[in-house]
Amino acid sequence: MGHEDAFAFIRDQVRRQRALRGMSQEEFGKRANYSASTVSAAETGTRPIDMPYATRADEILDTGGLLVSLVKAAQRDNQPTWFKRWLDAERAATQLRYYHPTLIPGLLQTENYARAVLRLDPTRTDAEVEKLVAARLQRQEILTRDEPPLVIAVLDESALRQRDAIMAEQLRHLLRMAELPYVQLHVIPADAGLHIGLSGQLALARSADGNWTGNLENQLADFVVVDEDGIATLLARWESVRSVALPQNQSLALLKEVESQHAPQ
Repeated sequence: MGHEDAFAFIRDQVRRQRALRGMSQEEFGKRANYSASTVSAAETGTRPIDMPYATRADEILDTGGLLVSLVKAAQRDNQPTWFKRWLDAERAATQLRYYHPTLIPGLLQTENYARAVLRLDPTRTDAEVEKLVAARLQRQEILTRDEPPLVIAVLDESALRQRDAIMAEQLRHLLRMAELPYVQLHVIPADAGLHIGLSGQLALARSADGNWTGNLENQLADFVVVDEDGIATLLARWESVRSVALPQNQSLALLKEVESQHAPQ
C-alpha cells in the first residue's frame, strides 16, 4: 500500500467508525474540540490526519488505539529506505548519541521548533511539513517508554542563541529534558574555536548486543553507516566533539543563562 493509499484508508476508517456510532461530523468535532470544517477537511484529505487527531478520534470513537496504530504505520512507510533503517536502529537502541553544529537534534525538538526547521525547505507543502512534524514527534516516544535509552546530545552554543519565542520554548524544553536521569546534554561553548564537529551532523545508536549504527546527513544525501571502519571513524569524531564540550553541570548552567536572557524584562 502506497503512502497516499494508506492515509486514504485511514480517512475511510475514521468516517466508518464515526458513522457506526451514528455521529455527525459536527457532533464528533464538538466532542473532539475540532470545528466541523476541520473534521470535514481531515476526512476528505485536505487536512492530514496527524497523531493528535488520531489519538483524539480513538478516544471519542472508542476504537482501542486503532487509528493511532494506522497513522504510525503510514508514517513509517513514508520514510525513505535509508531512514527506516536508522529509525529501526534508533528505536531499538540502548544508547543514542547526537551532535549537530547548527540545530537542536530532532529527538529533543519541540513541535514548534521542528515545524520551523522543516519549513526551511521551500519545496515542502504545508501538508508535507505537518506530516513530517507528526513523524518527528512520534520518534520522541522512545523517551517516554518504560525503558528509555541513554541519550547523550552535544549542542553548539550558537544553536541556542536565536532570540525568538520558538527558541525560548525550545530552551525550556531542553532544561526539562536535562532533568531526566537518562538524558545528558553537553554544550560546546562559543569560544571553543575550530573543531571536527563543524564539518557536519552525526548520530550514533548502540544496540543491546553492542553493535553501532551511524547516521550522517548533508545538503544532498543522508547515509546510514554500519561498516566497521565507518563506525570507528564516527566514534572517533564523536569523542573529538565530546572533548570540546563542557561537562554536564557547566552545560546546564550555560543553558540556564541563555534561557534567562529570553525571559520577559
